[in-house]
Amino acid sequence: MPARAAAGRGGSAGRAPAGRGGSTGAQRERRPEQPKLRIKMLWFQGNSMQLAKHSFQLLLRNLSASKTALPVLTLFTKDPCPLCDEAKEVLEPYKNRFILQEVDIRLPENSAWYDRYKFDIPVFHLNGQFLMMHRVDVSKLEKQLQKLEQQGAGG
Repeated sequence: MPARAAAGRGGSAGRAPAGRGGSTGAQRERRPEQPKLRIKMLWFQGNSMQLAKHSFQLLLRNLSASKTALPVLTLFTKDPCPLCDEAKEVLEPYKNRFILQEVDIRLPENSAWYDRYKFDIPVFHLNGQFLMMHRVDVSKLEKQLQKLEQQGAGG
């Protein structure tokens, strides 16, 4: 009986190197797979880059096709902001006359805007200049858009 136990141990010991060799073989098999994974990721990144380039080219083409670039209406907002939602509904008929850019004042990078407008949102700037706050003043917006459109047509 002790001989069998020794043989059993010896047999297990004999299998251990094979097991180690198998894991070494598995490690060898995994090494080539890692570059394949990287290649796939690079391929995906390459496609994303191509998509970004294509989108940027379309944007440039559209901007150069129009004689004047649309003005930028910046909405300083936070979530939730029912007055901001209401303001965006009022702006809907004008949406083809400007680019709406929303700035969330609660984001850390916008802390200066938060300090300035935390009690006044919604606040609107047109091409970087203050325009209105609290509610949309349609007549003021219309007047400023017409002014910019006339400048663009004349220039």
